[in-house]
Amino acid sequence: MSGFLHKLDSLAEKIPEGLGHARAMAIGILNPDRRHDDPEEKRADMIRSEIMAGHRFHSFANERSENFVKWHIDGHDYMWAVSELLESAREAIFILDWWLTPELYLRRPPAKYPEWRLDRVLKRKAEQGVKVYVVVYKEVTQTMTMSSHHTKVALEALHPNIACMRHPDHIGSKDDVEFWSHHEKVVVVDNHYACIGGLDLCFGRWDTHNHPLADVHPTNPFATLFPGQDYNNARIMDFKDVPDYVSNGLSAIESPRMPWHDVHMTITGTVVLDIVQHFVERWNEVKKRKVCMHAFSRYDWLALPHDVDAAPSEAVARHPHRERWYEIGRRFKEHFHRHFYGEAPADYDGNYPVVRGTCRVQAVRSVSDWSHGVLTERSIQNAYIELIQQAEHFIYIGFISNTQEEGPVKNLIAKALVERIIRAGREGKRFRVVVIIPEVPGFAGQVKDETSVKTIMAAQYRTMNRGGHSIYEEVRKAGYEPSDYLRFYHLRAYDRINAPFESYIRQIEERSGIPFHQLGVALGRLWVGRGDGPEDPKQVSVTIPTGKALEEQSTSGAKPEMKTETYPMPATVEEAQEVVDRWIRAAESIRSDEDVADNVVQHMLHDRTSLLEEKWLGTEEEERNAYVSELLYIHSKLMIVDDRRVIGDGDSEIALVVEDDDMIDSTMNGEPYMVARFAATLRRKLYREHLGLIQPQWAEGKPDSFMHAAPHPNADETDQDEDQLVADPLSDETIDLWNNTARRNREIFTEIFRPVPTNLIRSWKDYDNYVPKVMTGHVVPEVTLERVKDRLSHVRGALVECPMDFLIDQKDFVEGPDWIGLNPTLPIYI
Repeated sequence: MSGFLHKLDSLAEKIPEGLGHARAMAIGILNPDRRHDDPEEKRADMIRSEIMAGHRFHSFANERSENFVKWHIDGHDYMWAVSELLESAREAIFILDWWLTPELYLRRPPAKYPEWRLDRVLKRKAEQGVKVYVVVYKEVTQTMTMSSHHTKVALEALHPNIACMRHPDHIGSKDDVEFWSHHEKVVVVDNHYACIGGLDLCFGRWDTHNHPLADVHPTNPFATLFPGQDYNNARIMDFKDVPDYVSNGLSAIESPRMPWHDVHMTITGTVVLDIVQHFVERWNEVKKRKVCMHAFSRYDWLALPHDVDAAPSEAVARHPHRERWYEIGRRFKEHFHRHFYGEAPADYDGNYPVVRGTCRVQAVRSVSDWSHGVLTERSIQNAYIELIQQAEHFIYIGFISNTQEEGPVKNLIAKALVERIIRAGREGKRFRVVVIIPEVPGFAGQVKDETSVKTIMAAQYRTMNRGGHSIYEEVRKAGYEPSDYLRFYHLRAYDRINAPFESYIRQIEERSGIPFHQLGVALGRLWVGRGDGPEDPKQVSVTIPTGKALEEQSTSGAKPEMKTETYPMPATVEEAQEVVDRWIRAAESIRSDEDVADNVVQHMLHDRTSLLEEKWLGTEEEERNAYVSELLYIHSKLMIVDDRRVIGDGDSEIALVVEDDDMIDSTMNGEPYMVARFAATLRRKLYREHLGLIQPQWAEGKPDSFMHAAPHPNADETDQDEDQLVADPLSDETIDLWNNTARRNREIFTEIFRPVPTNLIRSWKDYDNYVPKVMTGHVVPEVTLERVKDRLSHVRGALVECPMDFLIDQKDFVEGPDWIGLNPTLPIYI
């Protein structure tokens, strides 16, 4: 009884605290811009408003010329480039991320590049005196699993020169923002180089152009590309307990990973100073709100680096906080204007060369009081809409939004697309929009359940072709056939998991005395290394395949039954190395596996051999069960207009509008047409990857031009035959190649794997009969191995049609009270 009364007393003591949290939240909700009622802040708002009014798109930053910008497609290329830039740092590194995984390998395979793990790179630089400042999104822990707490603790334990702040605070705060999140992916080095785009420095993002689904290497475990939790499939299960980064709840023997397609940019030029301004503003605003940080020396105030004496006409000279931050903030040099005015010391010339590029670039952003301490700026949306309105011929875009101002979605980019298409129809001009979006949202669950997957899918189809005000419906109301102007596409891949368990893996286990899952434990010790970090795992949880499936369904089969066991790691790296070596010796003594490829996904690209030539040394049933398919998740928020202008890839909070003055000869709709090198080469390379018109990319190869950071130029591929095939996005030949490839690939994947969505499911009654009774992503039961290999050998690239008639007869899929704003949680999904 006394214990119960003590608990009541404890709860009673917390009532005032709870009421205080509730009051703070109410103040924040009722007056989100309350900070701007202060006279001094009103003055600052007026100055910012005047600056923005003088800039295109009403942006905080103006257009800047002579920047060197280069694109990087997929994580393999970008993360090598960012590793180069981080290693070159001499003074300061700034990072903004939605999620940052300290244990991420920037170069792979990890066994070959252990020193290129992100935390080890940052520790190395901090020990050399470089200051590192990181801001990451502070997640809602009840619904998200990436553990920004681990990010902060792990980074700051490396060295006092590393500081990490999390933002925003959530429940119980005046700044409670419920479901909104920071989503930038920005790196700045020494105020001279920057990276901006769609790729977080976190698990699940590194990928090659091959986009492998499998990562089992029986005779050489050191060839592993995706260690521990980096082997992930969010369609089956989300990340879990990420501080335990060497463990994994997904069995690589029976489940495919979900590949990731994205675009990032590296930059040098004066636009870097605008990206730095954005970071400094964010850092100082977060520090101001976190009073507890003020007593710690590692959390400096930062000064803007701009040399206003050398460039007094720049808008930042009027920045309302520039002088104050200059007085109290830590300053890091900028080297652009000093070069322009001939004031640079000689040693700067070698370390910070000013390369005169050919790109005009403008930074645009989407910020408000909760995120940035300013009144709302919508220059990203303004830029997208204006570029769409000004498009003359063609748009390639990586996302969609809304056509109406009412309802839960406020982004009106789809409305701008509708207006531009209708204008093209009225003018009788050829105009084409290609939209590439994920086939299914990157969450676990099936569409039929009341989950975020269903909500996002419904939102996409409401934008595409139903619900009353979709793009297709609005264009049809104007009297035009929408598919003549705009079509939607997805990406999907297949692979083969090289794990014939009974005929090979089990024999290796018996000869070596090492169970396969214990091999994973030993590799875990090698990924951890000596284990000096305060949060380094001391044991490894491994998932053991059971060969059984659960009743719970995904969109492409049943989820596998998970059996997880936990083991202590080998005491030393040397002991772990001996375990792996013993496994390799046993594998090689049984048979040579050189003729068996660990992946076959490369045959979707322009490979020198065919899938039909691939050998297999297990049983036919094992090989049939080894084939898997998965969607290729498209994260890029990129838009390319007329092969001349690019916006992106900024992913919601900051982006770049890039216009290259280096113009090259091309054609548009068969007519001579000058295109911008940056935009045209990026669009063509994306087309070639999606159509399978590029060579396979292997992680073990030597770095090529596309892996080096700016100002190293990408190789010129415009004279290649494959490039010429896609040079004119409006030619009948290119359009036929694109659409025929997408149609054929969709037909093949539907026959062999029956993924969702599909036009064969028109209502819920069709759903259960269609989804195969196999483990997620595996071959449907009735198809023979011979048929599997024959059909998949005809897949070219990952491009597939979007099934526009999926659930077309199920009206309640896209209708109901949620879509008139009565569901306050809807914005978290869309």
